[in-house]
Amino acid sequence: MVRWKRLGSVSASAVDGRSVVVALGVLYVALAVGWGYVLVSRETSSASLVLVSLLIGGPGIVLLYGGSRLPETDIRPEFYATVAGRSLIGLGVMVTILGLYHLQPDDSLAGSFQTVLILTALSTVAGFGIGINDAQARSRAFDVEERNRELERTRSHVEERNRELEQIRSRLEERNGELQRTQAELEETVSELAASNERLEQFAYAASHDLQEPLRMVSSYLQLIERRADDELSEEAEEFLAYAVDGAERMRGMIEGLLEYSRVETQGEPVEPVELDDVLADVRTDLRMRIEESDAEITADSLPRVQGDAGQLRQVFQNLLSNAIEYSGDEPPQVDITAERRSEATWTVSVRDDGLGIDPADQDRVFEVFERLHSRADHAGTGIGLALCQRIVERHGGEIRVDSEPGEGATFSFTLPAVDEQEG
Repeated sequence: MVRWKRLGSVSASAVDGRSVVVALGVLYVALAVGWGYVLVSRETSSASLVLVSLLIGGPGIVLLYGGSRLPETDIRPEFYATVAGRSLIGLGVMVTILGLYHLQPDDSLAGSFQTVLILTALSTVAGFGIGINDAQARSRAFDVEERNRELERTRSHVEERNRELEQIRSRLEERNGELQRTQAELEETVSELAASNERLEQFAYAASHDLQEPLRMVSSYLQLIERRADDELSEEAEEFLAYAVDGAERMRGMIEGLLEYSRVETQGEPVEPVELDDVLADVRTDLRMRIEESDAEITADSLPRVQGDAGQLRQVFQNLLSNAIEYSGDEPPQVDITAERRSEATWTVSVRDDGLGIDPADQDRVFEVFERLHSRADHAGTGIGLALCQRIVERHGGEIRVDSEPGEGATFSFTLPAVDEQEG
């Protein structure tokens, strides 16, 4: 049996296994046709002719059909040889058995040629069936092994990735530890800065407030001296006295400006929806005398509704419009106010004039406290108005900038938070 199995495997491996099975099917179909002619010549009955033809040709058809459809089964192509080998083994076993029977003294056991054809055909089909089962089993085993190998490769890959992730996690833990320390240090620094700013604001407020009273006293006595000794003072003394009074008044204005600057954060009103059109209307009313005296023309788009402190935003517009009028030059001031939606959360408001303009090198200085680009003899002011505007805008979460060239006017632009429409 083992020898026939080896013989079948060797024979099947010599050619394509599927071709062997198909060839066996063609062989038995041809034998069925040929033997049918022999039976017809012997005037065999129709029933016997049909039966014998089916017994010989039927297995051939099975082999022919089964071999041709092997690619449509779940059998792997490398195991087609197994199917062919089992078919040949079935054929070989039956031929051996019949050969042994032929050697017996009684010829009746050997049977006729017709019997040989029938038995070998049936045994070949039986071998074919066994081969199909064997090949399917081997295909499944091969697939299982292939899946096992793939799973092993996947497992190895997963383990490798886990090792890499563990290394990354370790590095991240080291860096998170560093970030936590840095964050703690940053929070401590911010807390210290906040406390320092609070102390500075308290100091500025206290110093400014405490300076008000002696300054008022100095100013009052200077004015009293000026009134009482008007006829007794020389022209030079009167001039010196006027300088002193003017200096006291300017210092009073600076102290008041410093007080306003220090109170932006602590004395501001809660932020709420504000109509900028109403704010601008109030400012134009406050500046009506200056606007009429300077013959200023102020135009404005319809301004938006923003989140803000109405009182502080009023200071911003008042300072920017006052500066536009003050630094307009020889011509009547022309001021244009516009607003543009830059994002869903932000409006940009711009105040443009056609006045003296600012040199680009000085555009950062104008927002510093007590910084002045012109002498007091030419233009009045304390030098704190734009610094106050910047602080108010920053309190609203925005920023302010100036775009200008000397002699071409200036555009001050600042951002404010938009009102969420759902909030009304």
